[in-house]
Amino acid sequence: MAFQGEQHPGVKTSPAQTQGFRLNHTMLRIKDPERSLAFYSQVFGMQVMRRLDFDEMNFSLYFLAKLEAGDDVPDDTQLRTVWTSSQKGLLELTHNWGTEDEENFAYHDGNAEPQGFGHICFSVPHLEGAQAWFDEHDVTFVKRADQGKMKDVIFVKDPDGYWIEVIQADRMAAMGD
Repeated sequence: MAFQGEQHPGVKTSPAQTQGFRLNHTMLRIKDPERSLAFYSQVFGMQVMRRLDFDEMNFSLYFLAKLEAGDDVPDDTQLRTVWTSSQKGLLELTHNWGTEDEENFAYHDGNAEPQGFGHICFSVPHLEGAQAWFDEHDVTFVKRADQGKMKDVIFVKDPDGYWIEVIQADRMAAMGD
């Protein structure tokens, strides 16, 4: 691995103590697990790798992955928990029990004021095909591939209003400076 990252003010050499660190997952809080799991499994093809319930604290965690050929996921729940905790690019959906019964309950999506969290992103093999797939499934668009200043990028919303960027990797080469 020759490339060591771009250099910008504030970037420091990675300390040896961080060897083996990896970004495992991003967590989104969800109102209704049935609705969110249907969305992420049907629209994005993700599968639940592990559900963990915390009865004393009244919440559940759902760890989702987009499995690829060759992924060897253990059947044993303890081994699968270890496997899940060692992967890259998982999505954790956190459900605080009871929110699904609160009619006006909603989480802040990070894009309304005050802005904070922005979005998650999926890379797809064919952007127009993905856009048509989203149309077939009545997905809410923030921006289609041919709209706005940034062409070839789609933004859609999940059931909780979180933004999902959708890109086609080979179209990203000319982006930015």
